[in-house]
Amino acid sequence: MSRRKTLPPTDDVSDVGEPQAPSTVSSLISQALLPLIAKVPASDESRSATPADDARQKANAAAAKAAITAGTLALPPGAVGWLTILPEMVGVWKIQKQLVADIAALYGKEATLTPEQVMYCLFQHTAAQGVRDLVVRVGQRTLVRRASPMLIGTLTRRIGTSLAKRTAGKGVARWLPIVGAVGIGAYAYYDTAQVAATAIELFDGVIEVDATEVDKK
Repeated sequence: MSRRKTLPPTDDVSDVGEPQAPSTVSSLISQALLPLIAKVPASDESRSATPADDARQKANAAAAKAAITAGTLALPPGAVGWLTILPEMVGVWKIQKQLVADIAALYGKEATLTPEQVMYCLFQHTAAQGVRDLVVRVGQRTLVRRASPMLIGTLTRRIGTSLAKRTAGKGVARWLPIVGAVGIGAYAYYDTAQVAATAIELFDGVIEVDATEVDKK
């Protein structure tokens, strides 16, 4: 009588199309954010006599560009599509980061633009818990706190955790190539418009940048 051999369980085997664990996705997002926000981009825009109108025009153009970028990267179907989620997010963030710098320049505040302001504009509407203490309203003024490298790391991890929850929907959309790409492009358009609205509200007022770095939130 022969005995059937059974293989011991192993952690090295995974399905090709299996989405990554939320903790892994969160870590990948936070790692991608660090170099993205480390440097404030330069802008070719000059101070405008009608900054709000010009900012909205820039926002419309940037939103359309973000929609095309996200929609194009979302076209690959199935398991391959999972590999494009992070590049899609980073591509849209780069467009939005430049938009924030351009809006700051239109309001004549490019010289005082900091990574903290960029981070606030990009994620205030999607990960408010991660950036809420970077910008504080004090009467008619807006106080921008400078964050230490340690605090920046903490904030990017919190943002990564918040945004990781959204990647499940993005992954499902990869299995619907055309319809999913259209939906992801539409969301990128909306998301960029929200970034612009936050930036316009921020730069339209009086901004004071705290000279002291904050280590803890």
